[in-house]
Amino acid sequence: MNVAFFSTKPYDRRFFTAANASHGHAITFLEPRLTSETASLAQGHEVVCAFVNDQLPAPVLEVLRAGGTRLIALRSAGFNHVDLMAARRLGLTVVHVPRYSPHAVAEHAVALMLALNRHIHRAHNRVREGNFSIEGLLGFDLHGKTVGLIGLGKIGLCLAQILHGFGCRVLAVDPLPVPDAAKEHVTLCSLDDVLAAADVVSLHCPLTPETRHLIDAKTIARMKRGVMLINTSRGALVDTAAVIDGLLSGQIGYLGLDVYEDEAELFYEDRSNRLIADSVFSRLITLPNVLITGHQAFFTNEALTTIAGTTIQSINDFAAGRVPEFSLTKAG
Repeated sequence: MNVAFFSTKPYDRRFFTAANASHGHAITFLEPRLTSETASLAQGHEVVCAFVNDQLPAPVLEVLRAGGTRLIALRSAGFNHVDLMAARRLGLTVVHVPRYSPHAVAEHAVALMLALNRHIHRAHNRVREGNFSIEGLLGFDLHGKTVGLIGLGKIGLCLAQILHGFGCRVLAVDPLPVPDAAKEHVTLCSLDDVLAAADVVSLHCPLTPETRHLIDAKTIARMKRGVMLINTSRGALVDTAAVIDGLLSGQIGYLGLDVYEDEAELFYEDRSNRLIADSVFSRLITLPNVLITGHQAFFTNEALTTIAGTTIQSINDFAAGRVPEFSLTKAG
């Protein structure tokens, strides 16, 4: 099949070329993000492969459908950037990659926790400048602390395993039953109980209308003073303005982000020679108790291999007239 890949980087080309080597799909790698301005580039391609910051509202889907696209293959787990109702109406099949490497994201969440707690980013900068003072770098033992997980899917369970190894007490909230919670030493609680008890709060839930700005001024006020907040899920789970207020007041003691609400105009590009026009983001990165990475939690060899293999298999299934395993819609 003819496949148009949007938002591609050299690593996308490497992993997807390898995954496609024995299947023979005709892949066109496109650097631009998929938007209403670039959707026409997919003309004549039966499959469009999109990433997390591509935009697939109804008008974009209509352009794709008119150009011959029948399958939207998301190379991500999240699908909040796709109008699924419009896709169904247009007869488009949408697939995603719900399982690639939960360990990758869970381990990155722990990396943010440890780096923030022990001020690794600040210590690194000091040593590079010949400053070996440790004043202001005081941390705490993670052992014995309470960590609250908002969302206990595969990533949350992987993180719970790691945190149990550190000697943490792990609480979690999830709208669905989690049969493995007790086995992984996790206590399921209400959101209020998690927020009130946790020294560290880590977000691992999808972005939906119900979870948008789940962390806002009200929920922040219910957290322990000086809490550490980690978000490796979706940026819009967090009301960034409210979080900045929490940081300035001391209600939030540490903030670790791998995602940002308005990241589409920033992440995955080298902007080191330009001014960042986003005043909210610029304010965040000036704060010493904030650590931000550019949506890289998924970025491991194992995860990219699985993402590419799963996506190609979905395209194979669709081409053969089979329903792909990870369909979000079914044409017709």
